[in-house]
Amino acid sequence: MEPQLPHSVTDGVATVVISHPAKRNAMTAGMWRALPPLLDELTRDADVHALVLTGAGDTFCAGADISTLRGSPDEAQGLAVHAEEALAAFPKPTLAAIRGYCVGGGSQLAAACDLRFAEEGALFGVPPAKLGLVYPSSSTRRLMSLVGPATAKYLLFSGELIDTERALRTGLVDEVLPGRELDKRVGEFTRVLAGRSLLTQAAAKEFANGRTDRDAYWTERARGSGDTAEGVAAFLERRPPRFTWSVSTSG
Repeated sequence: MEPQLPHSVTDGVATVVISHPAKRNAMTAGMWRALPPLLDELTRDADVHALVLTGAGDTFCAGADISTLRGSPDEAQGLAVHAEEALAAFPKPTLAAIRGYCVGGGSQLAAACDLRFAEEGALFGVPPAKLGLVYPSSSTRRLMSLVGPATAKYLLFSGELIDTERALRTGLVDEVLPGRELDKRVGEFTRVLAGRSLLTQAAAKEFANGRTDRDAYWTERARGSGDTAEGVAAFLERRPPRFTWSVSTSG
């Protein structure tokens, strides 16, 4: 099967699958290139309220396809960083659903998601020290913001794998699920996300990521969205809210 990024949309949730089973879902140059335009497409899709990134089969992503590093390591790394940044900038909630190996480029993609749920037995690692590569500064900062300087240095200096227990303890993942319960939990939680105000989520995501110059922008969007009035009315009427604000039409 050719390496690809198949996707589907169900009940407001887009699922993007890293699919390269022959190499444990390692990302090829073509896959790195394909991810940013796919994310642009899903940003514009008003039916998409949240995104799940996962891997085909029993592996999330074993990193970049090492064969891509033989030609131009700098170019290959640049493609990975561009894709990672596009995922981090996706304006809707994102969740990485992780099984098996989440290593190298897989860790970059998982860290770029807003949340990470993992199945027991998953393994995480950042192996550039094994290859003599300089891990990108943006990726290093993102990793450090999740796990702190000490664990980031442990992962980057050693290239060693850590298990789900340590990943949860250090903040690399948000939840760890027993075998065969990951899909159920991800489905339940993303349905919750899809039912909340995307206006609130998009603004909170920008603020949490450190942007400090858009308070007035989001205040204006809130005034014109109708989401606040709908949320209050739904609360008083004891019914689920029907939020309508959309990233694709926000301007």
